[in-house]
Amino acid sequence: MSTDESEPRKDPEPSGVDLARVALRAAKEQARARGDAARQKKQARRGGGLRSGARADGRDPMALGSAINRLISERGWEAPAAVGGVMGRWPQIVGEDLAKHCVPQRYDEDERVLSVSCDSTAWATQLRLLAPTLVARLNEDLGHGTVRMIKVNGPGGPARRYGPLRAPGSTGPGDTYG
Repeated sequence: MSTDESEPRKDPEPSGVDLARVALRAAKEQARARGDAARQKKQARRGGGLRSGARADGRDPMALGSAINRLISERGWEAPAAVGGVMGRWPQIVGEDLAKHCVPQRYDEDERVLSVSCDSTAWATQLRLLAPTLVARLNEDLGHGTVRMIKVNGPGGPARRYGPLRAPGSTGPGDTYG
């Protein structure tokens, strides 16, 4: 066991664009809170506290798309949501031929690695050759540094059979002990 496996994995510190997004989100929330507090103070002075009226306020219902966009931005899910959109548009990004044989499986946000599985070793080799071009195209679509690497997985092999001889229906050495 190497020393890397025994140490807990540390999350990378946000930097650059990520810090700017977090700071902008915090500033917007503070400004919104200041505006809400001032509006409530003004309504309280008029007497009546919080009242509903003809004008829009924070209690009004919102459209589903707006609610989802707000949730994504509040939670900081912009990159995973954008990568999910890429997975839906995979045939347009890589082309129909490659999309028939190579399918994106998952995106690791911490490592910024997109895992893709292919149905044959020939297509896996083809995708490995195209990986730098695809990474550049994905980063152009999603923002610089969103995808650092594409991990290509070939097809899985047949189940491994241990030992030179096997009895049909055997589950291994433990099946003789009741």
